[in-house]
Amino acid sequence: MNQGTVKWFNDSKGFGFISCEDGSDAFVHHTSIQSDGYKSLAEGDTVSFDTEDGPKGPK
Repeated sequence: MNQGTVKWFNDSKGFGFISCEDGSDAFVHHTSIQSDGYKSLAEGDTVSFDTEDGPKGPK
């Protein structure tokens, strides 16, 4: 499990990026958020997540 900080998240488009502890960025899509209710993230939130390799880098 990785830890990181939400770099930005666009609610209307449903995606954003997380700054990982190792300095890399990971793409996040609203369908990957595991929470009840509206699936969104706020800039600066600390999050725990797993990554998988996507065609343009980790997601």
